[in-house]
Order: sequence, then C-alpha cells, then structure tokens
Amino acid sequence: MKIALIGYGKMGKAIRKIALERGHEIVSIIDVNNREDFHSEAFRNADVAIEFSTPAAAFDNFMACFAADVPVVAGTTGWLERMDEIRSVCRKEGKTFFYASNYSIGVNLFFALNRCLARLMNGFPAYDVRLSETHHIHKLDAPSGTALTLAGDLIAQLDRKKRWTLRETGDPADPADLVIDAIREGEVPGIHEVTYDSEADYIHIKHSAKNRTGFALGAVLAAEFTAGKKGLLGMEDLLQLGN
Repeated sequence: MKIALIGYGKMGKAIRKIALERGHEIVSIIDVNNREDFHSEAFRNADVAIEFSTPAAAFDNFMACFAADVPVVAGTTGWLERMDEIRSVCRKEGKTFFYASNYSIGVNLFFALNRCLARLMNGFPAYDVRLSETHHIHKLDAPSGTALTLAGDLIAQLDRKKRWTLRETGDPADPADLVIDAIREGEVPGIHEVTYDSEADYIHIKHSAKNRTGFALGAVLAAEFTAGKKGLLGMEDLLQLGN
C-alpha cells in the first residue's frame, strides 16, 4: 500500500518505521515546510494519508487530502468542533475519513472496559467518579482526545453526570460535573485513569502507554482497514468490539 505521512514528528517517524516493516511504501511526507506537496503527483497517488500534525493545522490538512481524493486516517486531536463539517463532506462527496482519539489497541480495549464499568456503576450513586490524564509537556491540547472519549462515555452511561469540567482550582461545586485532571510533565506518552470513590472504598481502572509503538501500529492498521472503503470510520469498525 502507498502511504502519505502528514506531520513528521515523533509519531510520524514511528508510523513510518512500522509501515515499512509491514511492507508498505511511504510515497510522500508532508510537514510544515513543504505543504505545496499536497499538490504533487506522489501525494495524489497515495492509497491513504496518515495525519498526525497539530490542532491548528489538522482541518486544513484534511481538506487538502479530500481535494486530492486521498483517504485520511486522522490522529490529531483538538479540532473536533469541526467534525460536523468532515461528516458532511464524507456524506455529500463520498470521501473517506478514519478518526480515533487514540489508535492504541490497548486504549480501545480500555474504552470498552470504561463503558462496561460505567453501566454497572450507574446503579450505585454512592460512588463519585473522576478522570485524570497525564501527558508529556509538548502536548498542545487539554484534556486529551482520549480523556474526552472516556468522559463522553461516562456521561452517556452515568445519570448523575451531565458534563465534564477541567479542574483548574479546587473542586467544582456542582456534583453533576465530571472532573478531569489534565497533567503535563516530562515525556510521558500517556496515562489515563478513571476512579469511582465512596466512603467505603474505591474502584480504579488505568491505562499506561509505555511508548508510541501501540499508537503507531494502530494507525497503520487503520490505514490498512481504510483502503477501499468510503465514509466516516473509527476504531469500533476496525476492532468490532461492540458496546
């Protein structure tokens, strides 16, 4: 398969390594200094583009891929307020867009576990729930896209939580708020924790990434899955985990 990479930081380099190991060809690499390559023949000939750039650049990158009729596997977070525009383009123009807030297989199993536990805990309001995420100091968005996915699933399953809020000073006064702690330190690849706390005990689930390998492999698997498909796709389609 011919793959174009958009964004060539640490994730882009990790994806390139795994893609080559799996027998794919990298036909184009686009970063901040060569955006004119979106118009190149090499880019237009790609079977799929894998995009890990920055929140500010991501949407324009997606549109450039659509203009070249290249399917997109999107890994950048922090732009989701424009997802309805992406959905509309896919529906009206037959474009292909694969999005995940996190491409790690382990994290997506963690998502499924979070949904299952939340369904069980909905009947036990004595347990309050909180969410925390820790990432490296270079991460630009907070909370992380992974934390927002976890939060969305918690709010959907727990009648006692209506919205999420980012902790800044102290605890929010409204018990309907789901508190998210977003911590930035060192070079942490990613830690996500969900805790249910009562006066008697607590239940705690946690996912810790050791490195970027799991994210990169998941992105390449998504690219392989996307080839030949149309529409809006996600990890639930790839992994078929159900709800």
